[in-house]
Amino acid sequence: MINQPNIYKTELEKKDILYLDNHLFVVNKKAGLLVQGDKTGDTTLLELCKAYLKKVYQKPGNVFLALVHRLDRPTSGVVVFGRTSKAASRLSEQFREHKIKKIYWALVRGCLPEQGEMQDFLLRKEQKSFTVSENGKSAALCYKRLAFQNDTSLVEIEMKTGRHHQIRVQFSSRGFPIIGDFKYGSKTKFPNGNLALHARSVTLFHPVTKETMTFQANPDKCWNSFIQLPADNF
Repeated sequence: MINQPNIYKTELEKKDILYLDNHLFVVNKKAGLLVQGDKTGDTTLLELCKAYLKKVYQKPGNVFLALVHRLDRPTSGVVVFGRTSKAASRLSEQFREHKIKKIYWALVRGCLPEQGEMQDFLLRKEQKSFTVSENGKSAALCYKRLAFQNDTSLVEIEMKTGRHHQIRVQFSSRGFPIIGDFKYGSKTKFPNGNLALHARSVTLFHPVTKETMTFQANPDKCWNSFIQLPADNF
C-alpha cells in the first residue's frame, strides 16, 4: 500500500463543506488532494465525500455521487458534485454549455497590469499545453489584480473557456508564472509542492429549483506568507 500524507487519510472536514442538499454537494478541496482516482491509488475527494454522506445519512449500501467537473491535484477550491443522476446530468450540461461562472485566484510573480484579457490558441501535448499561432483551441479569460506585494500579484480570474492548464500556460507565456508551477516556469516553491491557484467561486443554476447559486471558498492561510490577502474577502 502506498503511504499517504495524514492530511489525506482523515475524514472530510465540516469546515470544507460549502453546501449540501438532496441534489448538490459542494466542497472546498485541499491542494494536493486528488479529485478522483488515478494510478497512485491515493485517497480522493470523491471517496471522502461518499464516506461523509454514508456516515451522516447512515446509508447501508453504496452512495451515489457524481463528479461534474475537475480540479488539478495541486489546485485548491470549489468542487461541485451531483447527488442524483438527474442533477449530475443537468450540472454537466451547464458546464458543457459554459453557463457556469468560474472565478479563480492565483499568486503570480511580477506586477500584472490592473486588469486585462488574455486570448490565445492552446495546443496540448501529453501532460503540457503550449500557446501556438495556429491549429490550437481558442482560450480566453479576463482578470483583475487585487493586490501587489513582494513582487507578487494576487489576481482574480474569470474563465471564458476551460482548456487544459489554461490559466497556468496563459499567465506563464506572458512572464507571470503561478507560484509553485515549475512545469510552467516558476522558480518559487509553494507549500507541499502545490500551486498558488485556487477555484475561488462557482456560480450555477440549481439543477432542480433553477435558482442562481454562488459557492465561494477561501484559499489556505499559507497564501498570507506570500501576500496579505484582502480582509474584505474573508
